[in-house]
Amino acid sequence: MASPSSSAADPAQHKYLQCLTNHSSTPISQAIYFPTDPLYTSTLESNIRNLVYASDSTPRPLFIVAATHVSHIQSTILCCKAHGLQLRIRSGGHDFDGLSYVSPSPFVLLDLFNLRSVTIDVESETAWVNSGATLGELYHEIAGNSKILGFPGGVCPTVGVGGFLSGGGYGNLMRKHGLSVDNVVDAIIVDSDGRVLDREAMGEDLFWAINGGGGASFGVIVSWKIRLVPVPETVTVFRVERTLEQGASDVVHKWQLIADKLHEDLFIRVVLIPVPITSGDEEKFTIKAKFNALFLGKTERLMGLMDHEFPELGLSPADCLEMSWIESVLFWSNYPPETSTEVLRDRHPKPEKFVKKKSDYVQEPISKEGLEAILEGIWAKMMESGKTGFVFNPYGGAMDEVPAAETAFPHRAGNLYKIQYSIGWKEPGVEAEEKYLGDIRRMYSYMTPFVSKNPRRAYMNYRDLDIGTVKRGSKNSYAEGKVYGDKYFDGNFERLVKVKTAVDPNYFFWNEQSVPVLPGKVEL
Repeated sequence: MASPSSSAADPAQHKYLQCLTNHSSTPISQAIYFPTDPLYTSTLESNIRNLVYASDSTPRPLFIVAATHVSHIQSTILCCKAHGLQLRIRSGGHDFDGLSYVSPSPFVLLDLFNLRSVTIDVESETAWVNSGATLGELYHEIAGNSKILGFPGGVCPTVGVGGFLSGGGYGNLMRKHGLSVDNVVDAIIVDSDGRVLDREAMGEDLFWAINGGGGASFGVIVSWKIRLVPVPETVTVFRVERTLEQGASDVVHKWQLIADKLHEDLFIRVVLIPVPITSGDEEKFTIKAKFNALFLGKTERLMGLMDHEFPELGLSPADCLEMSWIESVLFWSNYPPETSTEVLRDRHPKPEKFVKKKSDYVQEPISKEGLEAILEGIWAKMMESGKTGFVFNPYGGAMDEVPAAETAFPHRAGNLYKIQYSIGWKEPGVEAEEKYLGDIRRMYSYMTPFVSKNPRRAYMNYRDLDIGTVKRGSKNSYAEGKVYGDKYFDGNFERLVKVKTAVDPNYFFWNEQSVPVLPGKVEL
């Protein structure tokens, strides 16, 4: 841990340390890392999930506060305000465009990874979870207390709870139980004045805003009270793959017509990836479609549904695996069979890479002829790139039942499926970055005619600076913010702006895609 003596060696550091100490009701010096501290770099880099933001040229924080108590959060906010410093807030680091840990202005990183407790109440079927916990840690604690309770979170266990929940949060239980934010019943937030507020104290407008509107625009969310959901003791999973040569185009076509209409117990995701094939000495690519499914029941009932609704996939009982819900979390994370659930407590199980993600929503069924033409074009562009992949996530079920204005997350009924575009690479350097970013942007542009329009919608938890940014101190922050705000929040954007203006009129909680304040308000 950092030592007070090393932290205070520099006059500026001493000034910040003194301010933090004065405003904290508990000792804070051991939670502060200045660049001179031995653990500064490892603490900063430990939760960077995109190597684009791990280079020497990336701006680094003046210091890091690895908070262990809510008073550390309060003092960090108050001292950043007093000294005109930007504040960036990080829980898990899966913010792939780096907004939670990079800033162009002098900034402080408030890292919540030490605030990761999970308290399960089986009797009330609820839990309190700190924002610094990962989804894997949450799932592990739930399963350790009950075999018939789960939570509709994401499929990647290293995602931080704080960012995940505040941006909406979806996963393979969403057709049955809705989004994560549909199951939040309370929260603790520290606002721009350093006040600690629960749902009653913050009021329903702010509580609504942080459930899908991005918590970092409104304050620092310390913890969440969530409603756990029932899961059967036995669930069924399968992973079936088809290449172009095995008729993948036809099967994907049928999937996009029926995936949102299947029984709500069944979630089938499609992953489209280019895979190499060798012809002589020449390496070429084909496209593989992977159909990953979670069914809340046993194989026999699943086969009845699939034979009736989706025979084109050719699913057989031999493709299916029965297991507990917590074991299905490991399956979806691609862990080998018999892996211990203890792995879910590992916050850093995989090596990182350079990555870019984008998103879209599909709202109109595409004819077979139209889809075949699209797929042909997609296949060609994917095979040309060799690295860009698609993930199609079905809607329907519970997602059609919650009104768009119920939470700040707006993308509900009317969407057939969501698309995630993803590209990853290992080669460092500007040239490689420009090449691969160009590849995914061309793919995104190619898809324009086939996805939602006016606005072209996007998922906030797949942060994408390509769709618009707001400049610090801009006199046009509302107009700039509306460009991306309408895409992320659709009809909920205006209400979010009103809440932001009421609770943070001086725009202290700012990033390049934060919710803006109304025109005419003070912007620092």
